[in-house]
Amino acid sequence: MAEEPVQTRGTVLHFVEGTVVHAGPHVHVRSHPLHTHSFFELLLVTGGNGIHHSLAGRQRLRPGDAILLRPGVWHEYVECDSLEVYNCCFSADLVRRELAWAREDPLLGYLLWTGPFSAQRRGMLATHLDPDTLTEAIGHLDGLRQLRNQPIGRHRGELIGWLSLYLSCVARTVAGRDERRELIHPAVVDAMRMMEAEPARRWTLTDLAAELHLAPGYLVRVFKSVTGVPPMAYLSRHRVELAADRLLHTDLPINRIGESVGWPDQNYFARRFKSHYGLSASAYRQRFNVRKSSVPHP
Repeated sequence: MAEEPVQTRGTVLHFVEGTVVHAGPHVHVRSHPLHTHSFFELLLVTGGNGIHHSLAGRQRLRPGDAILLRPGVWHEYVECDSLEVYNCCFSADLVRRELAWAREDPLLGYLLWTGPFSAQRRGMLATHLDPDTLTEAIGHLDGLRQLRNQPIGRHRGELIGWLSLYLSCVARTVAGRDERRELIHPAVVDAMRMMEAEPARRWTLTDLAAELHLAPGYLVRVFKSVTGVPPMAYLSRHRVELAADRLLHTDLPINRIGESVGWPDQNYFARRFKSHYGLSASAYRQRFNVRKSSVPHP
């Protein structure tokens, strides 16, 4: 039997080496414990019911519900009655490389990058698919699942193709429900990439605008029109994701992690991290690190 491509260390779900995409159905009879993961997850409810609990609160789930979670977001399922969830997981490296083009697509860019960061969603984006779209989405997921045991070197294009079809299917529904749909100004994409490439740099709005040869006020307007947040707020949310990843996968002291993502002031780092994840950096590491100890439920 092939090795399960998604494994658990403590309360962190991660890919086995060489895996970049995975799709598979799961049934939760009563609950599924609190966890986080080092990859993107786009879950689709296909049957039963239950409650999704995350920092965004408790959401009653029904068939057709879809939730996008960026890496580092914690969640759990409770009060499940044969809750059927078709999970689709894909690596952050794949998003940065093979799906880099999607950032400039108005629909996919919003689904993967700007939507989960806007409107205080804290790395999550939820929607609901109508029956026809749900059937279409399941077809794309089945296509991905059929490639599970195939060598990635010979089927990478097909994996990216099925994943792109599934993401596009969900993104169209999001677009129909969210009015913030515009063509993405090239300066917004450039600004995102520049800040993500140098998160530890002491960015200011003036510096960023100068790099892009734009007036600061104009940059704020075009950036916010697409993402819903100003450039420095986007940078802040990118930094906390990086910090969460380093808390889970390195032994760096917390103060060093803050410095490495651009926040040398530890008090400020602590406030920003807790504001995003609802847990202090130390509690997040204790709960989700492989060497975690027991801490109270958030």
